This record gives sequence, C-alpha cells and structure tokens, in this order.
Amino acid sequence: MKHKSGLLLFICSILFSYGFAKTHNTLDKNKKISIEQWEVHDVVFHSKLKIEKPFNKKMFAKVVAKGKTQNIPLFYNGNNTWILRYSSSEIGKKTYNISGDVKDLNGKNGVFIVTKNTKKNRHGGIVLNETRPDKFFYEDGTHYFNLAFECDWLFALDYAKDDLKKTKHLLNLLDKNGYNQVVMNVYTYDVSWQKDPLLKEHPEHEYGGRDDVFPFLGSNTNPDFSALNVAFFNHFDKVIGEMHNKEIVSHLMIYVWNKLVNWPDMNTEADNLYFDYVVKRYQAYPNVVWDVSKEALFYGRATKEYISNRIERIREADAFNRLVTVHDYGFCKSNSDEVDFISAQNWTHPLYRFMLDVKKKFPKKPIFNIEHGGYEESPYKVFPGDYTNAEACLRRNYMCLFAGAYTTHYWQGTSWNVVIHNPFEQPEDFYKPKFDYFKHMNSLFKKLPFENFQPNPSMNSSGYNLLNKKDGMMLFYVPKENHVVSIKGNITKHFNWEKATKQWFNTLTGEFSEVRNYEKKRSDFYPWQPWRGEVDAILIIRGLESVD
Repeated sequence: MKHKSGLLLFICSILFSYGFAKTHNTLDKNKKISIEQWEVHDVVFHSKLKIEKPFNKKMFAKVVAKGKTQNIPLFYNGNNTWILRYSSSEIGKKTYNISGDVKDLNGKNGVFIVTKNTKKNRHGGIVLNETRPDKFFYEDGTHYFNLAFECDWLFALDYAKDDLKKTKHLLNLLDKNGYNQVVMNVYTYDVSWQKDPLLKEHPEHEYGGRDDVFPFLGSNTNPDFSALNVAFFNHFDKVIGEMHNKEIVSHLMIYVWNKLVNWPDMNTEADNLYFDYVVKRYQAYPNVVWDVSKEALFYGRATKEYISNRIERIREADAFNRLVTVHDYGFCKSNSDEVDFISAQNWTHPLYRFMLDVKKKFPKKPIFNIEHGGYEESPYKVFPGDYTNAEACLRRNYMCLFAGAYTTHYWQGTSWNVVIHNPFEQPEDFYKPKFDYFKHMNSLFKKLPFENFQPNPSMNSSGYNLLNKKDGMMLFYVPKENHVVSIKGNITKHFNWEKATKQWFNTLTGEFSEVRNYEKKRSDFYPWQPWRGEVDAILIIRGLESVD
C-alpha cells in the first residue's frame, strides 16, 4: 500500500507540479527539445539510486552554445527526481550535459532548439542598459515601465487546490489595470498587529496564520527543518508560471522578518538550504527579480554582513544573472555596488524631494520606491500607514515618477494577510480599490517614453517637472490645489517654442484635453485647464526644438 501511494504521488508530481513550464521526461527517447525564446522548460531526470539528503546534492547542467557556457544548477523535486529548468534569451542550438553528486545522472545530455519568440507582449527578462543605466529594460531592448503592486500572500490564495482560480482572477485584474510587477514573499506566516474584527465575518479573506502552508516539513508552528516541502514549491511554480504567462514580474522577497515566520537560525544548514533552493528553482523564469528580504535590516534579525552573504549566494548560483536588490534603503545606500538597483522606502511628506536626492546620489542606477507609506483604504483596516486616501496615494506614486524613479501601489485589501482577490464582486457597501488610476498612469507612459525623461527640479515652482530633450517634450504635474505653476529658470532659452503644443492629462479618469498651440507667456499655461481645482493633472508640452 505504501508503494502504491508513493507511485501515485510521483505521477501527480509529473502531471501537476510544473506550473506553466513545459516538461520533458528524460525517459523519453527524443533528446531534442524545441522551445521558444523566454519560454520556460523543465527537463526531469530520474535516479535509481538511494540518495541520502537529496536536497543537499549538487547537480549542474553545462549548457553550451556558440562558445558561451552556462552552469545551471538542477533542483531536487522529490521521488528521486532532479529538474533542469531552462529558458533562453538567444535563439539557436544549445547542448547540455549533466554532472554532479548523483552518479547515475552524470553524463545525461541533450539538445535545446530555441526558436524566435512569437508571443506579442513577451520581451524577456528585466535587465540594465549601459547607455541608459538609470532605467529598466527588457532583454529585447524595450523599456520596462516598472509599475508594481504589493501582494505578500499571493502564494497562499489557491494553496492545495487543483486550479488557480483566485490567483488568476487577481492577476487578471492587475494585468488589466496596467500593473506589471508584484512585490511578493516566497513565504510569510501572519501579522503581529491587531486585526480588524470585521474579518471574522469574512474568513474567506484571511490568509494569515495557516499551518497547512510551509516551505519546510512540518508547519510554521512545529517546523521540521531537515528537508523542504516539495508540495509547497510545486504550488509556487504554478503561481510564478501564471505570472510569466501574463508577463507580470515577480519581485521575489526571499525572506521577511516581521510576519511571525519560524525561520531556521541564520547561516545554518537549513537556512542555506532554503535560500539556495529558491534561487535554483526560480532563476530560469525571465519574470523574476531577486530581493533578499523585506525590510532587510529592520527588526534586529539580520546584519549587513548576512545580507551581503545572501547576495553573494545569489550571484554564485544564478546562471541567468537576474537583477538583485534589497528592500532596505540603508543597505542599498551603503552597499550600492552589491545591488543592481536601489530600493527606497520613505514615508515622509516631502517624498518628491527625498526621491530626487536618491536619484542625484545614484544617477547610474534605476531607483525604485518600494514603499512610501501610502496604503489605499479597503473594507478592512489592515495596516493604514500614513496615507489611505486613494488620490493621496496616487499623488505619492506620481511624486516618485516625477523624481525619475519607479514606484509601487499598496491596497490594504491585498497587500498583507487580507487578500480580496475579487474586490469588484464584493457587496456594494465594500470599498472598491481605485486600480483604474494606475491603469491611466500606465497608459500615459505607453504614449510618452518615460525612459527618455529626466527630472528637472530647477524648472519647478510648486509642481513637478520631467524634461525629455531627445523628443522635445516637457511634463508638469500640477496638484489640484495649485492656482498657478510657472516654468522657472533659464531652460526656456534653450528651446525654440514656435511649434510647441500643450495638452492636459486627467490623472483620475485618463482623459486627454484637446491639443492647443503653446504661447510662451508668463504663467500662460495654467489658467486654461479643463479640470482646474478638481483633480491633479499633467501638462504635456510637445514640439520643443533645442537651440543648443
């Protein structure tokens, strides 16, 4: 009976484990595997040997093409199986050969035939660009307008379910509304603060404190750190795979210290086992960027040396060179050479000035405001931060953008232990999030090349300015309370304004006003504004010709 149940588990793992990565079983005779650019494929290897501590075994695939070599770590997936998870940004023929601690798998080999990507909205992994080092790009050269959304408990929505019904519904909403990244945890347990009593009437929205979900054996309450829980990661594969299917980036925080997780002690065998396994298992996904820990140096848990060591482990194990950051501005500021982009957290009211200072300090790195204290209200009081009004939260996101940084939206109904995956299907008296505000933000910068804009605070009076010399454009963000916002400084002398036009953008509705000719007069532009005093709006000036 024990043998039959083990066989059933093995079959189920092959059929259901791999999310949206295609699977090739090496028992098949055909060793040539055809995949598209940036498609993720699993090659499964089966050992006949009795292996002790299989998670500790080191296995690698040496992938060779056109003189280039990748040493990709395999990961153990239970039932004496190891997986080579592979994707490629380059087309062509790739050969692989397996070697490592499991003797009967040594010498296994095969061929990947990588063909050109045919998926319209797929552009590859997120990378840096030498000519524009302060912006994000996809591997195909397209700019990546990083508009993130926090959902720490995304991994738990459909745990132990055969489908991803809730997960897909929420990801569809995010995709529809212009979000292209989720800031998320691999695992988190529960919050330490008091929960809204209203949650007792809606337990379907509570995901904290579940002891049936844990990346190790046992549970968070009673952990067994001797091995990892393959079922947990098989489910997580599906989540990351669905995000990849929708071209949504996973900003993957490997640790979190303030959510009551019963982690193994730092630098122990179990600690390293978990951390390395995450990197091995998810590095092939082009939609992954690494973050060592949420608020890495808060709460007295970790040291700078420990975080630096974790970054070194990522760099050593990740054969795909995915981007790395740390959710801790203090660490990023003092160890900027160790991270690929700067993650900043700041709740102060003068957020724009703070982000400008970060931008000035690190002009050759992308800047990402990962948390600004704006947590839009929800039907439950989850964690209000300092700003809950939807328009105030939106403004803080625009403050980041107009300082030349990328940004993140938090909604209290999804960011932490409370996850309302279908907010627009809730009762009428439930608060509905203003996701559409961010849909309009994304659509604006689909029309305007954010990668060519730089903040120019010398031009500001009381609004915020972005200047695009290359395309002859200026943007002015004008808060609704402003009576007049003037162009300041000598910048006006550097352009011919004869062909310039002006147009307004409504940040709440996404509407554009008519286009008018621009007449360069003192404070000329602001008295004409279709929504003056009603909403924050953005003035778009086009057609500037440089005279320098």
